[in-house]
Amino acid sequence: MSQITTITFFRYSGFSNKLWAFGMMQFAHKALKKSLGLQTYKLMGSGKEGFNPFPDWSVYALLQIWEDEAAANTFFEHSNLMKRYRHKSCERWTLFMKNIKADGKWAGSNPFEKSTSLDGQNPYIAVITRATIKPKLFFKFWRYVPVSQQPLSRNKGLVYTKGIGEVPFLQMATFSLWQNTESLMSFAYKSKEHQVAIKKTRALDWYKEELFSRFQPYRSIGKWQGKNPLPMVSS
Repeated sequence: MSQITTITFFRYSGFSNKLWAFGMMQFAHKALKKSLGLQTYKLMGSGKEGFNPFPDWSVYALLQIWEDEAAANTFFEHSNLMKRYRHKSCERWTLFMKNIKADGKWAGSNPFEKSTSLDGQNPYIAVITRATIKPKLFFKFWRYVPVSQQPLSRNKGLVYTKGIGEVPFLQMATFSLWQNTESLMSFAYKSKEHQVAIKKTRALDWYKEELFSRFQPYRSIGKWQGKNPLPMVSS
């Protein structure tokens, strides 16, 4: 399959720019729906550091799934919408990715197609998890999640992570970028806090819907916190 996924993070400074970014969560849909080769997309806000559920008004994310890389390039190079995003944001970073595996559903379906052109010499791995939380379990979920994510900061293989989502508190997602699979597995299966979270998920069944997907990042454009987080694959 030639399908690729891009995720773009935007950072904004100043009240007017942050207000514009918030408004685009609604007003960007029209232009995005007209983008050639765009199969689906998700406009998302973000949470404060430490997987705090309260919004970070300075950071937003745009997840896009494309028929092929050519369609993505056309959008990023020529789209008037992207020109507006570039003008309003003070920092931008886009990661191009090929899907390795995706399990579960997002808004009723699994939008990701497994790539047939993965690079066996590329060790980097990106992960997107997404879930809709059952309202009755809302408080139990958010009481524990920040605790379960604490070991992330101690993992030297973690390149970047951010809590994102479509609806604050109820529809949440996480994005994480790792140096290799071993680092990811160390967090997932050796962290006591994360293991407890897995057990709680099974016991309490606190998701109405969930999806877990892994990607191979192969192209990194832009800067985040003053530098390209993955310069080894930049172009």
